[in-house]
Order: sequence, then C-alpha cells, then structure tokens
Amino acid sequence: MEGVTDPCYRAVLLARHQAEDLGGACTEFLRVVDHAYRPDQVRKHLGQDESPIPVGVQLMGSHESALAGTAESVLETGAAFLDLNFGCPTKGALKGCAGSALLREPKRLESIVRACVQVCGTDLPVTAKIRAGFDDAESVEELARAAEAGGASLLTVHCRTRSERYTPEVDWTRITRAVEAVDIPVCGNGGVQVHADLERMRSVTGCAYVMVGHAALADPWIFSGQEVTAQAAAEFLHEYSLALESAGAGPRKRAARLKQLLKVWSAGRLITDAADRKSWMAEREPERLLVAMEARAACG
Repeated sequence: MEGVTDPCYRAVLLARHQAEDLGGACTEFLRVVDHAYRPDQVRKHLGQDESPIPVGVQLMGSHESALAGTAESVLETGAAFLDLNFGCPTKGALKGCAGSALLREPKRLESIVRACVQVCGTDLPVTAKIRAGFDDAESVEELARAAEAGGASLLTVHCRTRSERYTPEVDWTRITRAVEAVDIPVCGNGGVQVHADLERMRSVTGCAYVMVGHAALADPWIFSGQEVTAQAAAEFLHEYSLALESAGAGPRKRAARLKQLLKVWSAGRLITDAADRKSWMAEREPERLLVAMEARAACG
C-alpha cells in the first residue's frame, strides 16, 4: 500500500506474527517513469534488514526499457521477487498510462512482463498484479493469459475493475475465471475483511494464495486472527512511530502516517466510536498526537 507498507511498518508487523502467518510481502510501489532506478535506490526502498518472509519489490510504470533496467537493479538487491503493478486505479497512474491503464492493452502488458522476465531469468521470479478489467470484467481471462504468456510466475487478481475502484461490492467469480484460465498460481485480492475470509476466498475461488491490502491497515492481526487489546493496538502504532523516527522521519511525517492508519483502524477497539476517530483525525499538532498515542500504549 502506497504511503504505509514501508520497511518500518513491515518490521513492526512481522514482530507480532509468526513467519507462517505471512507468506510474503511487497514494498510500496516504485513509480518508474522514463529512467531506471539504481540498485542503491531500490535497496533503500526495500529496506536493509533481513526479513523472515520473502519481500518483493513492486514496480509500476509503462516505459518498458526503464522497467527492465530497474528490474536489473532489483536483481542486485537480493529481493525475493519482482512484482509488476497493473492494478493501481488512481488518476495519476492513468495519466501516466501506468497501473490499471495497461488493462486496456493486454499485449503491451504481456510485453512488459516478458522484458522484465528476460532480465531476471531464473534468478528472480517476476509476478504481476491485475484488476479484473478496466471498465468491465469481460477480459479478465485475456489479461490473465497475457501475464502468463509474458512469463509471470504468479498472478494476483484484484476482483474489482478499475472503474469500481474500492467499492464495497465484490465479485469473486472473476478470480475463479482467472484461476481457470491459466496454469500459474493465482493470488486472490479484494473484499477480504476478516481472518475467516482468507480461507473462504481460497475455498470459493480455487486461488492458491490471498493478498490483503486495506484490511491489514485496519487490523494488522488479520493474518493470524488474533484478538488484541486496545493497549496492544496502541503499542503497535507507537512502535511504528518510533521506527519511523529511527529512519529519520520528523513529527509531521510520523503523525501523518499514523493518521493514515487511524482513518480506518479497527484493531483492539482502540477507536471507540466515530467521535473518537474524528478527534484523532482532527488533531493538528503532530507532537500532541504522538504523545497521546504513547500514553495510550503505556496504559491502554
């Protein structure tokens, strides 16, 4: 997730889970425009610490040679895999003909995957993430086959289309259609709200894996199903703030990152009601928000 799943967040998340709870993770996407990233730039994005789970670098862009050049840099970092994002529905991505914009061009999507696979060879698996389509889901099979034909080792399918963005309604049959269209493993995404949905999605769609995005920001314990206290939830957020501080983030950035989480947070019933959430979001002084969170972590 852009702006949240940075190395600091992943470190705090992993500290509270057994490795078997999490099959792997991706970095925030690197937006590749018209030039390749150097290995040191990718390494900073990936994080320096060793992880007990596979962590891949996610790229988003439409400039084939720049993406391939960045893939070569990813190869040098020791990342577990390279993920290509063809699912981002934001206006910025569409304006740059990246993300879900490429869902309108299956052949171009296939070509980009192939260019990165050719660079990475057998040393670095290349995966791809798509949505079920651009304005409709009629082409989900074609898109899935395009990623497979390009050489993707695994395909993640977000069951909403680009036009549906993050609407509450989901149609998991679109994931099933992708599963039946390709031979590579499919990872389902979209509409997972609670721990039980992880197994339910696999059972209903036949997908091999499940990716969790927004719901993991609301409750980082969704992967294990653990019920935590308000104090444990506050400790998570406070430790994330401290990790950001250690990485060089100032109070304003730390508070902004916490607000990104507090906007949707549900874990531990730390947020008691709409008025409580509003009070956290309305705090304009970064230091006061950070001190208040520290106090909640200390006493629950």
